[in-house]
Amino acid sequence: MSAASPGLQDLRAEIDAVDRELLALLNRRARLAVEVGELKKREGSPVFRPEREAQVIDGLKAANTGPLKSESVAPIWREVMSACRALESPTRVAYLGPAGTFSELAALGYFGSSIVRVPGGSIDEVFRATSAGAADFGVVPVENSTEGMVARSLDLFLHTPLVIVGETSLFVRHNLLRKVERLEGIAAVLAHPQALAQCHAWLSAHLPQAERRPVASNAEGARQAAADPALAAIASERAASEFGLHVLAPAIQDEAHNRTRFAIVAEPSRHPAPRPSGHDCTSLVVSVVNRPGAVHDMLVPLKNHGVSMTRFESRPARSGQWEYYFYIDIEGHPDEPRVGAALAELRAACAFFKVLGSYPVDVH
Repeated sequence: MSAASPGLQDLRAEIDAVDRELLALLNRRARLAVEVGELKKREGSPVFRPEREAQVIDGLKAANTGPLKSESVAPIWREVMSACRALESPTRVAYLGPAGTFSELAALGYFGSSIVRVPGGSIDEVFRATSAGAADFGVVPVENSTEGMVARSLDLFLHTPLVIVGETSLFVRHNLLRKVERLEGIAAVLAHPQALAQCHAWLSAHLPQAERRPVASNAEGARQAAADPALAAIASERAASEFGLHVLAPAIQDEAHNRTRFAIVAEPSRHPAPRPSGHDCTSLVVSVVNRPGAVHDMLVPLKNHGVSMTRFESRPARSGQWEYYFYIDIEGHPDEPRVGAALAELRAACAFFKVLGSYPVDVH
């Protein structure tokens, strides 16, 4: 006769025992991290190496045999690495605040929760805090799957020394929030301009008479809506919880799979550029002399060296001469021979050339 299957209490006891084993292993890892931190201090090495953390997570995903899903591995180990990194030195991260913004969620998702949060009132403030050393890193939105590029972030890359050392993307679920639990009587809907644009169709159908009032961030709109029952805000569920608001309508974004891409920025004299990780992106901004065929000629080196371009955006140079800056993402790292050769030829063909950063990208 076969042995009886374990009961619920037996399984719970086994889980409790495994949890204690995990805790002991995590503390062992933490002690090793402290030793690594001491070596880094003596060598003057940076605490956070994005390419190293990407390689660790990639290795764990490859080694995973289940039933834990591979997509669950990354957030678990980011939290583990965040807690261990905090034992070496607390990481200060600037982002568009206040509490409850998608930028804060992106910062927590990338760095883990064991960070010192440095919220800023605008994207400009995030750049300033990171440039001045008030924060080790900044998290800024650069692209939305519905509305395209975030123009202010692109413009600031031109005029600050900051470089991109990483990226993360976030599923953006917009909710209509209000202090009172009804749609009637809403005088204005407050949100970041991008969020207002991303919810245009829903607002036109359900609140056609309400003013659409742009504010610095969605969480700022939620903060103001918490103080005035005539106002509503478009923001995250986290912002609803933070400011004590009701979710009147969930997921009101026009595009169901709306995502925002965020860049992780740092001051290059304090944080060296990431080394190749095996799956990297290089971002640059260039301009060319306004002549026939100039843009075509600019892209020829990429084709000749087999380098894939994943993004190409233009922004006016504001010179009054109908000139443009082109923001380009390519696959690969400049330390790879073909990428380095393509960039050297591209630089020679440009009137202006600036590498914004080479950094590891998430591979699902």
